[in-house]
Amino acid sequence: MSTAESPTLSFRNAVEADVPELVVLIESAYRGEASRGGWTTEADFLDGRRTDEEGVRRVIETPDSTLLVVERDGALVACCQLEHRGDHVYFGMFAVRPGLQGGGLGKEVLAEAERRAREEWDAKEMRMTVVNVREELIAYYVRRGYRRTGEMSPFPYGDERFGIPLRPDLAFELLVKSL
Repeated sequence: MSTAESPTLSFRNAVEADVPELVVLIESAYRGEASRGGWTTEADFLDGRRTDEEGVRRVIETPDSTLLVVERDGALVACCQLEHRGDHVYFGMFAVRPGLQGGGLGKEVLAEAERRAREEWDAKEMRMTVVNVREELIAYYVRRGYRRTGEMSPFPYGDERFGIPLRPDLAFELLVKSL
């Protein structure tokens, strides 16, 4: 479905009142049985929570950071974090409602996030970290111009704010795209 054929998307910065609904969206895209309705699930290798109200609130309140809310016909359908870090913008907390995944919505959100990083912060790069065992997700980003760096950072085993690992080989890989 092309953008011209899809109902109009609107983008805005999250506010405090959005926090509970954003937590539900993010959890549904990554964890538990609901996440299996989409292809971004982490339920096979991470249990527990993906985020909570405090974590979402922290992203909203951090200087040089925004949590971008994406709505279609007034309904929350996606979100992503953008955080200005010097010459680059960090992209994270990307979630698309599971029943809407695979239809091009994520590609539209990613393109808008990249546009904002360039135009609002004059960023030269977009960076993100992806759990290393997420080959299908990494391939999705590679198709959109992101480069695998091979640079790994350890998964925070024992810190349940990031989930409860179901396997011992998790790490985060840094992906980068020139803007």
